[in-house]
Amino acid sequence: MIQTVVKRDGRIVGFNEEKIIAAIRKAMLHTDKGEDMELIRQITDRIVCRGNEQMTVEAIQDCVEMELMKSSRKDVAQKYIAYRNQRSIARKAKTRDIFLEIIETKSNEVTRENANMNADTPAGMMMKFASETTKPFVDDFLLSDRVKDAVANNYLHIHDKDYYPTKSLTCVQHPLDKILQNGFFAGHGESRPAKRIETASILGCISLETAQNEMHGGQAIPAFDFYLAPYVRNSFIEELKVLADINATDYSHLYQVPIEDYITRDLNGFTGELRVIQHAINRTVSRVHQSMEAFIHNMNTIHSRGGNQVVFSSINYGTDTSAEGRCIIRELLISTYEGVGNGATAIFPIQIWKKKRGVSYLPEDRNYDLYKLACKVTARRFFPNFLNLDATFNQSEDWSADDPRRFEHEVATMGCRTRVFENRFGLKTSIGRGNISFSTINIVRLAIECMEIADKEERIARFFSKLDNILEITALQLHERFEFQKTAYAKQFPLLMSSLWNGSEKLGPDDTIASVINQGTLGIGFIGLAECLVALTGKHHGEDTESQELGLKIVTYMRDQVNRFSEHYQHNYSVLATPAEGLSGKFTMKDRHTYGVLPGITDRDYYTNSNHVPVYYRCSARKKAEIEAPYHDLTRGGHIFYVEIDGDATHNPEAIMSVVDMMDKYNIGYGSVNHNRNRCMKCGYEDASTGLEECPHCGSHEIDRLQRITGYLVGTTDRWNHAKLSELNDRVVHH
Repeated sequence: MIQTVVKRDGRIVGFNEEKIIAAIRKAMLHTDKGEDMELIRQITDRIVCRGNEQMTVEAIQDCVEMELMKSSRKDVAQKYIAYRNQRSIARKAKTRDIFLEIIETKSNEVTRENANMNADTPAGMMMKFASETTKPFVDDFLLSDRVKDAVANNYLHIHDKDYYPTKSLTCVQHPLDKILQNGFFAGHGESRPAKRIETASILGCISLETAQNEMHGGQAIPAFDFYLAPYVRNSFIEELKVLADINATDYSHLYQVPIEDYITRDLNGFTGELRVIQHAINRTVSRVHQSMEAFIHNMNTIHSRGGNQVVFSSINYGTDTSAEGRCIIRELLISTYEGVGNGATAIFPIQIWKKKRGVSYLPEDRNYDLYKLACKVTARRFFPNFLNLDATFNQSEDWSADDPRRFEHEVATMGCRTRVFENRFGLKTSIGRGNISFSTINIVRLAIECMEIADKEERIARFFSKLDNILEITALQLHERFEFQKTAYAKQFPLLMSSLWNGSEKLGPDDTIASVINQGTLGIGFIGLAECLVALTGKHHGEDTESQELGLKIVTYMRDQVNRFSEHYQHNYSVLATPAEGLSGKFTMKDRHTYGVLPGITDRDYYTNSNHVPVYYRCSARKKAEIEAPYHDLTRGGHIFYVEIDGDATHNPEAIMSVVDMMDKYNIGYGSVNHNRNRCMKCGYEDASTGLEECPHCGSHEIDRLQRITGYLVGTTDRWNHAKLSELNDRVVHH
């Protein structure tokens, strides 16, 4: 006798014979003879009694077909079989439609889900084919019922769900010194340790590219200046050896000569060994500059993941005060300012200036001159962004200005905003760690469901009750994914689990990664705080002080619950201010379909990015900073503050410095500045004029806007999805 049924999605549910009765009856009603309840009961009883204790849906339907064929109602059997075929075709039709849109390179929410991915290339198509077929598999076989229901009902989004079966992790901050000093083996061939700056630069590229193929998120170098600095001195020594051969003189006593700064100078006026030293410095600076040019060029042209996207790369720098470290920073900034190709702005790597009082921010600081240069560069090229090491939550008690490895105690970030620093299972550092996986909660939908409650206190209390429930489900989902991920073997990630991830050096190829991945974080994100507050109070946090208080209460509650989950599950959970690129429109579209157009909530094509003030809300940069700043301490899984400025920023680096000053004043962790930049898609010409329609260089009318999407740049808005394009068009300047 049948007791349980295995559904198509893998779930096991109790058997319900009424479903058999309803299906046969529906088939009978589509025949001329109509229904016959006595026959329906007879067929149902035979199937129930003769069936196995547990059967699949398909097996039960096969039994229904057989019984109908043996009965006097062959007409019903034909209708039932036809109906089954129609349902099967309908299930496949959705996949077919998606595939056709990919094949026809249509611009839609599927093909434009990730602006860094070119889904129109053959490799890009293959990635999308795989992605769209893998996601249903995850739904059917890898998610528990509560999680599946939360996703289906638009409460929860699982990021990188297509990579779920691969057991891959999201991102990592590369301990590049390990790679440069030891080389690495990553499955095919191996790299020797670096000896000179050119090799170090190339190995940095290779490390980022190789790891990108092993992970589903981005790659970052946490201390680019510190890691490459030793190879500046090595190259200087090489230049001295060349001069020694030319002059037949031993210069070995000059190898470690003190150098205040690596600055190119005319050799006239230098004599003796001073001339030799300056010549070696000039040659070294030239080599460093070429190496930085090559690094930037490679990060914009080397493709990963089957060749359909460049590496999503970030580099952190700014606090190495040695002459060699300063040389790396200076030549990197100069190369960035000059641009790539015909002078175009480099999209990658995302560059992040580490701002630190006493080091790289104040006029008396050793690296203040480079900080001013960084502001000049970002005024033209959008990068670097700025990471505030002085924010209370970005500080480490182990940091010391006298420590040559102080960078180990400096927070580093991914350009998109992902932050990893606190650690329950080891050293408080960003290095050798990253995000394991993250999921995002649709807090707007929770608020919409409470709008009909007239009493405000009761409405808000009901919201928190719903939030509590979905937080529990999200924490469970991330734990279940972690339990799945930790069963992977080290050999599945040849570079990541041998040279990059903290503790991976202890693993053999056939060891699971279970013992080391808890060094990473599990992120619980949220989207649409502004719309959520409008649903609950009638105004968002930029408009109303009371709404701001509620917003902070909501995110504080999330932070407190996340800390509780960390204790319960023994993981590094953190709250993430979700970037929400592809997600920004998905949540909104479904909620609008269910609840209609709600003013200030579902009336636009996107929900506001995490805790930001809405992009269309006109306010000063200072007010925006005051409102958004408190959320940075609460969202330690990642956050960003940005300001939109008007006109040509190229000649106004002071505007950039004023934004960094606001970050310092309001305890903001990470920020960037957006401004107008036109790009000719034919020749690469760029300028900041308003309303440019014709390229003054080549006459082309193919002019696009170079813009930041979620912390990173995209070379063309053609790859933006509809929701993010709508958001872009709504952005207003912050004066």
